[in-house]
Amino acid sequence: MRRPLADEKATLAVAFCFFLNHLLSREDWARQKLAPFAGESLELRAPPLPALRLIILPGGRVEAGGDGASLALTVKPDFLASLARGREYAMRSVEAAGNTTLASEVMLLVRHLRWDAEEDLSRLLGDVAAHRIAQALRDLARWQADAARRLAEALADYAAEEARLLVRRAELGALAGAAAGLRDALERLDKRIGRLE
Repeated sequence: MRRPLADEKATLAVAFCFFLNHLLSREDWARQKLAPFAGESLELRAPPLPALRLIILPGGRVEAGGDGASLALTVKPDFLASLARGREYAMRSVEAAGNTTLASEVMLLVRHLRWDAEEDLSRLLGDVAAHRIAQALRDLARWQADAARRLAEALADYAAEEARLLVRRAELGALAGAAAGLRDALERLDKRIGRLE
């Protein structure tokens, strides 16, 4: 893995590459998936953040930089909202343009590459402290997801019942049935008028 030079600026791309290489260093299978694409570059776009350009190195690691991208991955604005529904929903909010083979390998890595934060913390703080911190973070994340779900349900209920901004499915079905009945009645009336003329 290439070490950053002393005069190299610490950018978001450099930090991302450091973290990604840390994940890749533990997973031989992941580096083997990227190794055939050595020399190709990819660009990650997540507006309003600046685009990150990465070059795949021999051995399946990455470094910041590169010009024309072989693959561009764009994160849609609804990514965070869909992440609350699960990883698979979030993956639908990522558009890929360019090398389709590289895109499928990168998406496979995104689905299966995991950071073991507890193991990294245990090296710094010890096993017991790392386990307790990781458990507290998991509990916090679970609480946040539950709170977000409850808030979304409450807002939907308010919009449908109190503010009448949304229409419930049953009401919409009844309205559609009434509109179809009105249309049929108008057609019958039109035919009767046609017979009178």
